[in-house]
Amino acid sequence: MSWPVPPFTQEHEDLRDSIRGFLQRELAPHAQRWEEERWFPNDVFEALAGQGLLGLKYPAEYGGQGGDYLHESVLCEELARIGSGGTAAGIGAHVNIATPPIWKFGSERQKQRYLVPAIRGEKIGALGITEPGAGSDVASLRASAEPASGGWVLNGEKTYITNGVRADFIVTAVRTTAEGGHHGTSFLIVDRGDGVSSSKLDKLGWHASDTATIAFEDVFVPEDNLLGPLNEGFRLIMANFQWERLAMALGAVGAMQLAWERTAAFARERHAFGRPLSGHQAIRHKLADLAASTYACRCVTYDALRRFVDGQEPVSEVTMAKLLTQRACFELMDACLQIHGGAGYMREYWVERAARDARLGPIGGGSDEIMREILGRTLSL
Repeated sequence: MSWPVPPFTQEHEDLRDSIRGFLQRELAPHAQRWEEERWFPNDVFEALAGQGLLGLKYPAEYGGQGGDYLHESVLCEELARIGSGGTAAGIGAHVNIATPPIWKFGSERQKQRYLVPAIRGEKIGALGITEPGAGSDVASLRASAEPASGGWVLNGEKTYITNGVRADFIVTAVRTTAEGGHHGTSFLIVDRGDGVSSSKLDKLGWHASDTATIAFEDVFVPEDNLLGPLNEGFRLIMANFQWERLAMALGAVGAMQLAWERTAAFARERHAFGRPLSGHQAIRHKLADLAASTYACRCVTYDALRRFVDGQEPVSEVTMAKLLTQRACFELMDACLQIHGGAGYMREYWVERAARDARLGPIGGGSDEIMREILGRTLSL
């Protein structure tokens, strides 16, 4: 029997068993087909909602399970078990980056209109921040919303948006002053409709997810769809980044653990030169190093998670977790592919896809370079 690792309790481990069983039964068998089709069906969200998995951390009054970030963290780790980084990314974008701002900063009307159906899997959300000319430099966004009678008229583009094709609503960061920047940016909830168009992007990995460029052309957004205070959206974006980055770290830890388990099993079964691969010191030592890397990433991530759920503002710890886990995850997948040899380079093996999927980690949600810049500031360097 394995004991729960703090900050998790037996309740969380029971939830883990339930989530893992559901994902392996209902989603994992379809992963290869969804990757080949470069799309997973929208009814995946309804299936997850039927299990209560789209509202683990949300209050029961909105249809959630009344849990907290620790319950959500279990889901973040277990999504790797689907076997499709794109499917995990689409689900994660909905529950971890699109709906949290509405829960934390939205009005009661906005929660009823967007959060409630999102938890039921009836509306799918996306977060629109990155632009063709402004990725990591959030203060330089160009998409703008001009005041109009009863609201705003929005023009501009967003790109690299997960769920960008399928999303029913996009939580969108826009300039609401001529200068924009730290005190001229706002969040608007934009419904898909007239003037909103999406162009799907072709990617190295995450094939099952719909990543898109979204164009807004004279889109009217009613004043009721202003999320949070006017011109203070930059602060909300930064606040939202903390959980997004922590969720990415948790996802990487889950993916690393699964990849190690599968590769170790392969090394025990595959024979070369008269014995299992794991019987060769070079392979055995490599697997030992990968196990140590996985454990170190889990420790750093769980420490940041403990601080986060305790109500601290662990910017340094979350940033370290994101920086360490994403690069380590990619390196581990590359090492696992190497252990598989030529088979690892074939599409029929899971590790080929896992290596491609892991490459986004050091870029998305704040690149490695931005993480180091944040750490430099928090460490007074």
